Amino acid sequence: MNKDKKKQIQLRKSVAPFAKTKTKKSIFQLINSIVPFIMLWFFAYKSLSVSFWLSLVCSIIAAGFVVRIFIIFHDCAHMSFFKSGKANRIVGTLTGIITHFPFEKWKRSHALHHATSGNLDKRGDGDIWVMTIEEYREAGFWLRLGYRLYRNPFVLFGLGPLFLLFGSNRFNRKGAPKRERYNTYLINISIVAIYALFIWGIGWQTFLAVQFPIMYLAAAVGIWLFYIQHTFEDSYFENEDEWDYVKAAVEGSSYYKLPKVLEWITGNIGYHHVHHLAPKIPNYYLEEAHESTPPLQKATTITIPESFKSIRFRLYDPDNKKFVSFKEFKSMERERQEKTQLGRVQVSLPKK
Repeated sequence: MNKDKKKQIQLRKSVAPFAKTKTKKSIFQLINSIVPFIMLWFFAYKSLSVSFWLSLVCSIIAAGFVVRIFIIFHDCAHMSFFKSGKANRIVGTLTGIITHFPFEKWKRSHALHHATSGNLDKRGDGDIWVMTIEEYREAGFWLRLGYRLYRNPFVLFGLGPLFLLFGSNRFNRKGAPKRERYNTYLINISIVAIYALFIWGIGWQTFLAVQFPIMYLAAAVGIWLFYIQHTFEDSYFENEDEWDYVKAAVEGSSYYKLPKVLEWITGNIGYHHVHHLAPKIPNYYLEEAHESTPPLQKATTITIPESFKSIRFRLYDPDNKKFVSFKEFKSMERERQEKTQLGRVQVSLPKK
């Protein structure tokens, strides 16, 4: 066994003690996430009679709690929030109704994401769409156009939340097993029933004035967090024969360093390198695992100002092991074409 493998085994052993569930912590987190969300929703509703902008402020804060509730949903999908699998499924389904995510469907796709993150040969399940420079170079006009639109920030973070909430999350995948299908149906029916009840009680305009900003902003933040945690300049990507799970976790997931209040709201998901290394660690132990394990503190650290630079990263360059922008790709293409033309000229020159 080589030294790298020994280090990887030791690293996984180091964080193993944190892969434990504390029922009291989990219940307390449920209370301090869902109760404030309900109260803020009520305040947003009541504030409409005073000022829409005051209501919007309440909705923005409530959206943060939806993000926190999603982290609970996320932990339930990893079966790490409670010791009981049944409890995880029940709470996962209930929080799925609040966040508008189908629990069983998302549980499967997210497990595939963890199993293939950073693997160039197994992209497409639960990931942000990433093309390599070679794939983009060989793509036709319509595929290029589709990719450019997809990676456009206004589409990814602007239209993306709508597509998630009211599009992909509402339908089962082809060939989904019965449990997955029925879970999606249950969550969809529950959402429709709740919406109908509120619209009947307070009117559709009032309901949407409160609910839409909350869900839209929460989904946009969720997409942003997922994006930034895997899209940074020297993120890890390898082909199947070279791909390594531990390297993909530690080198292909960032430590998004957030202020403490945002760290709390986002359920410590900024410690994404720790989460990918050991998905069974519940969110409330991620920081402790990071602080107790020196090698994990060497993971790529990204601050909020630095994170905005990642918006320009559009294509992955496997040769140089980094993301590049479309502008950088054009520059690389010009250099490649110039070298090709120079080579043709040299070949065509007559020999002396």
